[in-house]
Amino acid sequence: MAETKKSIALIGAPLEEGSGRRGCAMGPAALRIAGIDTILAGLGHSVADEGDLKPLPARDLANHPGANNLQIVAAMTRALDESVHDAARAGKFPLILGGDHALSMGSVSGMARYAKEQGRPLFVLWLDAHADFNSPATSPSGNMHGMPVAFFCGEAEFAPILDKDRPLVDPRHVFQVGIRSVDDREREEIAEHGVNVYDMRAIDETGMAHIMHEIIATIKGANGMLHVSLDVDFLDPELAPGVGTTVPGGATFREAHLIMEMLCDSGLVSSLDLVELNPFLDDRGKSARILIELTASLFGRRVLDRPTRSA
Repeated sequence: MAETKKSIALIGAPLEEGSGRRGCAMGPAALRIAGIDTILAGLGHSVADEGDLKPLPARDLANHPGANNLQIVAAMTRALDESVHDAARAGKFPLILGGDHALSMGSVSGMARYAKEQGRPLFVLWLDAHADFNSPATSPSGNMHGMPVAFFCGEAEFAPILDKDRPLVDPRHVFQVGIRSVDDREREEIAEHGVNVYDMRAIDETGMAHIMHEIIATIKGANGMLHVSLDVDFLDPELAPGVGTTVPGGATFREAHLIMEMLCDSGLVSSLDLVELNPFLDDRGKSARILIELTASLFGRRVLDRPTRSA
């Protein structure tokens, strides 16, 4: 399938307060320095950098036990919900430069609103080592980057960050691939709510291509839209060390590119998060570069497009 040229809106979300350590706020700058706009434009897409969101803390919300830095994370959630929704309505592809994974509370919520307006279900492909289905009641740390999936599925109780009647994502429409670190209570929650989890054992046993064929067929069968959320720790830390939550045994270079190439061929993807890049922990920009290479594959570049040598 030929790749359709897109109008891409780069939206910076320099959020680090959802995680337990500093550094992710530098993620958007690192992705820009590594040339994400140039590479996407070189593939024929129209790229507009809308800059970084810098909302003031949400002072209308009281501190919440079990939800660290709620006012700051809530403010970014509201700003992203609005900016992502507006970009999608304007016919653009929202590409969010993160920032820690709490930002997906806003980006996915904004796309859920847009999908409802289009009369289509929203699906989420969560490429991550972690399930991120905690709530303030279940989180061992209180760090909100472990709560976004529960939030946009309506299963994480906070103060009123967004409209209580906002469109939610059906947990059965969430596909988590690469999972290899899940808290005990979290494991019970994702099973109870029907989240689709493909952990690293499933990938080893059945292969990434088979898993992606299943996911793509399901979404196509439902005429769904797809939001992809890519966490640096989805990848093996040997490939991408620039993350504060490294878990050994992650996806390989080829597995990750295969996902992006198959998604490109499917034509289903309507929005993308790049999250948890911590340049302070990276090795000379290695993780930023691989994130951009994966993004390029999603937007039409083929890793193995070059001709092979004749025997």
